[in-house]
Amino acid sequence: MASQKEVKRYLAYWFQLGKRVIVGNSAEALLPKSVIVGDRYSDEFEECWRKITSQNSGDCYLEGTHETIAELLTPSWEMFPCARCTMPVPVRNVGMPAELCPCNDLSGWPNMEVPLPRNPVSSQGQLKTIRDRLLENEHSSNG
Repeated sequence: MASQKEVKRYLAYWFQLGKRVIVGNSAEALLPKSVIVGDRYSDEFEECWRKITSQNSGDCYLEGTHETIAELLTPSWEMFPCARCTMPVPVRNVGMPAELCPCNDLSGWPNMEVPLPRNPVSSQGQLKTIRDRLLENEHSSNG
């Protein structure tokens, strides 16, 4: 089952590549200008997420896909890396997989010469992990 965290990550990654979310039966399309701010998702992204998951919004789906966000949040779906571009894509855990990866209509993608979309990262947390590994190695080589 794709967790709420995984579906949110899926949208964050595709937003970073310029994919929009189509809201309900309206012509409204969401694409936050900023997705990540330091070690968290941006307020603009969080507002999009609230709108997408609101029951008042109707069926919302990522541009270029057929599965609604509500469907992806059910036990029938899991997130796996695309075989072509390694971006997260929904896969049914029973039955047929999703029809397309959202990368199918992105010209010039995958492009390994540009930074790939990412999750928010806590720089302090990463530095602490590196420090702890260095201290651990130092103790094991002295002991």
